[in-house]
Amino acid sequence: MLAKRFYLSFSLLVMLFLISACSATDKSDTAKTKDAKKTEVTLTDAMGKVTIPANPKRILAPYMEDSLIALGVKPVAQWSIGNTVLDYLQPELKGIPKISWDLPLEQTINQNPDLILFSSPTAIQKGQYEEYRKIAPTYVFKDEVSADWRKQLTQMGEILNKQQEAKKALEKYDEKVLEAKGKIQKSIGNQTAAILWVMADKIYLMEHDRFSAKVLYNDLGIIQPDFVKNLGPAATQWDPISLEKLPEIKADHIFLVSKKGEAGLEILSKSSIWNGLAAVKNGHVYEMNDPSNWTINGLIASEKTVDDVVEALTKKY
Repeated sequence: MLAKRFYLSFSLLVMLFLISACSATDKSDTAKTKDAKKTEVTLTDAMGKVTIPANPKRILAPYMEDSLIALGVKPVAQWSIGNTVLDYLQPELKGIPKISWDLPLEQTINQNPDLILFSSPTAIQKGQYEEYRKIAPTYVFKDEVSADWRKQLTQMGEILNKQQEAKKALEKYDEKVLEAKGKIQKSIGNQTAAILWVMADKIYLMEHDRFSAKVLYNDLGIIQPDFVKNLGPAATQWDPISLEKLPEIKADHIFLVSKKGEAGLEILSKSSIWNGLAAVKNGHVYEMNDPSNWTINGLIASEKTVDDVVEALTKKY
């Protein structure tokens, strides 16, 4: 009799356990199903709350293609001004059609996007925010986010449900920078460097927080000449530097960023002031004839700039 009672009690316990396990499994499966069926997410952007696709496939993100490619995503069309595109990204964007920088409504409609991304509110031309929203869900980055490519990449990861990919990309970049810093320090020590950008017949000196100068000074730790330090933060109005001012820079190394054939290059080559600079006489001028990765903020652009700097500053030592 006792054995029979024990058997019944044991059987009841087993049945209860199985029912509990099945219930937990059902709940887990239900949760997974809900996640799988989740088609939209709501985020906060520069314009307020916005609901976007959970897994967008056809994305337009003019001038933010760097962040897309870094996350393994190709846009349906790429930023352009006439025939000008982001040259450094063309290996990854081969075959991707161009769309005008100001995203004309008709061109946008023709691309049939399921998500449109703008780098800032001012990037939306002619106040046409509502018109874009009628074409597809539209997310607008906050200025402070798009100004910092690390923040932009992290936010892009959240928008595209690729947070882990963004985290790994940033970690990989930091490892690359650490290795590069060691090579550069061993090569040039405490010598200084400056970046001159030649456009047409004008010459511009990059402040420490403009484009590739951030990579040079902030990431790689190369010392700024005092003249560059005294420029302060990047100004809205960017004025060219005169030939007469060049000797005041006193940089040990100069990165000369331009496209081949710019008039400013010929002006420099014929200038006694330029040819009298210590960096020129010492052979420490490095011509970067593809300026596209030097004149934009982005992870891939920064990676390429790191490679350019390491190659330039270590090949002669």
